[in-house]
Amino acid sequence: MKKRVELLAPAGNLEKLKMAVQYGADAVYLAGKLFGLRTASDNFGFDEMKEGVSYAHEHGKKAYLTMNIIAHNQNVSQVVPFLEEAVQTGIDGVIVSDPGIFQIIREAQPDLPIHISTQTSTANYRTVEFWHRLGAKRIVLARELSLEEIREISEKMPDAELEVFIHGAMCISYSGRCLLSNYMAGRDANQGDCAHPCRWRYHLVEEKRPGQYYPIEEDSSGTFVFNSKDLCLLPHLPELIQSGVTSLKIEGRVKSSFYVATVVKAYREAIDAFYEGRFQDVEQWMEEVRKVSNRSFTTGFFFGKPGPEAHNYNTSSYIRNYDFIGLVTGYDEEAGRLIVEQRNHFRSGETIEILPPEGSFTQLTLKELYDEEGNRIESAPHPQMKVLLAGIPPFPVNSILRRRTITGNTGKTAESGL
Repeated sequence: MKKRVELLAPAGNLEKLKMAVQYGADAVYLAGKLFGLRTASDNFGFDEMKEGVSYAHEHGKKAYLTMNIIAHNQNVSQVVPFLEEAVQTGIDGVIVSDPGIFQIIREAQPDLPIHISTQTSTANYRTVEFWHRLGAKRIVLARELSLEEIREISEKMPDAELEVFIHGAMCISYSGRCLLSNYMAGRDANQGDCAHPCRWRYHLVEEKRPGQYYPIEEDSSGTFVFNSKDLCLLPHLPELIQSGVTSLKIEGRVKSSFYVATVVKAYREAIDAFYEGRFQDVEQWMEEVRKVSNRSFTTGFFFGKPGPEAHNYNTSSYIRNYDFIGLVTGYDEEAGRLIVEQRNHFRSGETIEILPPEGSFTQLTLKELYDEEGNRIESAPHPQMKVLLAGIPPFPVNSILRRRTITGNTGKTAESGL
């Protein structure tokens, strides 16, 4: 077996980067203002990038920069000046898909580690060998591979670092290289601007009957023919780790801080349990990942070609059973009050859960609430207002406050990010 596997988490902005690090990621991946595949993410200016990378390094973690767009001519001249500034931030490597960008980076920064993105659709050991011989440090395998194929690649290429996706949204395209968005919405997914048309509802038009739309239906609610469930390989971590891969990657730079913290923590605990010989009851961790928005779960191609069960044909909305309502920012020792930054409306009398970066969550009932000036309030209605909670013990900074949704709300935000 290779050295301990890396848990790699998405960092769509500085807050998410810090949450990923605090909740157990070994490394994070982020994008600058150019060359990243998720323009919907906040992404990092160079000053923020430097702060984020420094924060990761201070905690013994790594930070990789995504530059994995499919480049056009106008992108080529921007690579070197962008890279020169990015390297000054201390990044530990770059993730690329375009051979031209790969070559430019090798020439301009020969000592900078390069990871080959899943966008290259690397699906066999000879392609891994090709990139490895060219000097790539790590290859992110295509999502369309089974466990047996991953094992074979690892056996035939033992000196190559291999990375696989283990959790998050799945594209109805080969390794994320989708043309639907560009064709239907004028937004190029391969340049980071996906409109997520795979989540739309479709109808059928017969060639000789223009304007007559026939619904594609399983029932009266219609159906979503391209709408994949989310990948979740948490129960199969032992097989993945034993396959010889180097890094396990969580998708989601556009997802919330709540998503990043919760999912990273669950996988961190599960990975640690494997190495400590106590990977048994996975339900405790599955219960946690179900608390963040999801489209139900699938194992994707892990056990072979997925069937109809890997899709959700009824809705493209997320299952959202818990609301992210606040983030711990400190503790007022003198008054004995927990200081919280509000993220969603909450009020006294509600039962909530507080999830710290380490250890299990605590369930409690909110009692007295106070504003910044010390005035008693019944609720916290304003986004990001500071609220002081009385009668609650101290919790670490960046502990998450969450509340079970009463109605089982679903959201329609297309959260995704390679």
